[in-house]
Amino acid sequence: MFFSAVGLLSTTLLLAQAPKVNPDKYGKMVSADLLKKELYIIAGAEMEGRETATPGQKKAAAYIENHFKKHGLLPGAGKGSYQQLYPLYQDSIGKTSLQVYQFNYAFDEHYSVAPNLGAAGNWQINELVYAGFGIKDNEKNDYANLPIQGNWVMILDATPADIDKPAAPMQGMRVVGNTGLQNKINYLRTNGAKGIIVVSKDFPRGLATPQKGNMSMNKPTAATVPVIQVSYQVASSMLNRVVEKYAGLKDVPAGKYSTSVKTSIDKTTLQLESSNVIGLIEGTDKKDEYLVITSHYDHLGKRGNDIYYGADDDGSGTVSVMELARVFAEAKAKGHGPRRTIVFMTVSGEEKGLWGSEFYGNNPIFPLEKTTANLNIDMVGRIDPSYKGDSNNYVFVIGEDKLSSDLQPISDAVNSKFVKMELDRRYNDPKDPNRFYYRSDHYNFAAKGVPIIFYFNGVHKDYHRTTDTPDKINYPLMQKRVHLVFHTAWEMANRDEMLKRDMPLNMPSR
Repeated sequence: MFFSAVGLLSTTLLLAQAPKVNPDKYGKMVSADLLKKELYIIAGAEMEGRETATPGQKKAAAYIENHFKKHGLLPGAGKGSYQQLYPLYQDSIGKTSLQVYQFNYAFDEHYSVAPNLGAAGNWQINELVYAGFGIKDNEKNDYANLPIQGNWVMILDATPADIDKPAAPMQGMRVVGNTGLQNKINYLRTNGAKGIIVVSKDFPRGLATPQKGNMSMNKPTAATVPVIQVSYQVASSMLNRVVEKYAGLKDVPAGKYSTSVKTSIDKTTLQLESSNVIGLIEGTDKKDEYLVITSHYDHLGKRGNDIYYGADDDGSGTVSVMELARVFAEAKAKGHGPRRTIVFMTVSGEEKGLWGSEFYGNNPIFPLEKTTANLNIDMVGRIDPSYKGDSNNYVFVIGEDKLSSDLQPISDAVNSKFVKMELDRRYNDPKDPNRFYYRSDHYNFAAKGVPIIFYFNGVHKDYHRTTDTPDKINYPLMQKRVHLVFHTAWEMANRDEMLKRDMPLNMPSR
């Protein structure tokens, strides 16, 4: 249904004529058996889910690098390296303490500190302002006539509607209008609070508070306002009130209270490192022009003892890039190397926010204006159960209608001549609610003006679950999809001219 013919343009005339060899001699070398062999390693338990900046991710990077070396690819990251390193940052909590009227409270039993949330330091608190729910909107102002600036302020992590209800999962950082905790905290910071005490229903903690916060590409600005979460028992002690349950705090009058609190928070910012793994096959007469083939090799890592294997997402794309590198290297060894330099790049940090490709886009090894296209492979090993056509003979192709009028004719031509798959283009719609165009690494090439094609199988029940394992991959179908990418890459690497950049992106920003 979604298959397109070339129309009036002859396939023979459209496709590149050099090098003088039938490319399918090499296209048919794409091996389902080798894809399977490599995927069982990349998505194996030893890689621990390949979360960015973890030992598992670094182990996967080393494995990919060795694969590139084995097949004769040149190091593509500069200075003889296969890995383009980039820094990451992560806040980490060390020792903390909380003492109220000489009584010491236990971490996670009665108080906690989120690594990314507040400042570090030592404080003696002799006065605090109690502001109840801490809501400020058009209908309610819990801060009326209260001195926020320069004072420690205590608020409830609750609303009038849920004060009597048990703590919801992850209630502590919900962001819902003006009643969400993060918005309450932002309001107090903006209005000069010296420190913030949040009374949470989530004590004692069922799960230990993480000692390390979320990673970031940017070094965090040192927080100036401490934020401490406490139980209702600690709160009542601070206020010198007898409160028998959390909901009883709604009856405590707002105002300034004398107290005696000592607290200490030790926090450091860790500098971490991740990498994009880059190998290249140098071109011949057009070696200073480039075709970039990408996938992301990171996934979600481990949560406790549970491993998120990421076989389809995006182990399938990773081993596809590895297999394409092997086949193109074989072609070059037989005297049929590409005219343009082909850059094989597996990036990290995709699951965190397309970090690796963003870093490359801002720090390109090869000039983006000389990059003819980016072919991005992200999830090509499974079948979307909602697909209505031939589920064993399709792939979603995304982005062909943007930036270059050459993209779709090339896809159609190589597919018609060599592969004959159903090319489903439904996700090219700018109004696509899934926003797949924004959700993989091609986006950071397209944002710089580089024409892209994104190859994708759609989603399935194991997406971002521990059950995304290599045994569920459809290897013959995956082989066929990689076969299509091979021929598309061959054409783009060998045609006389770079792809035109003659179309507007016509997409809202990410």
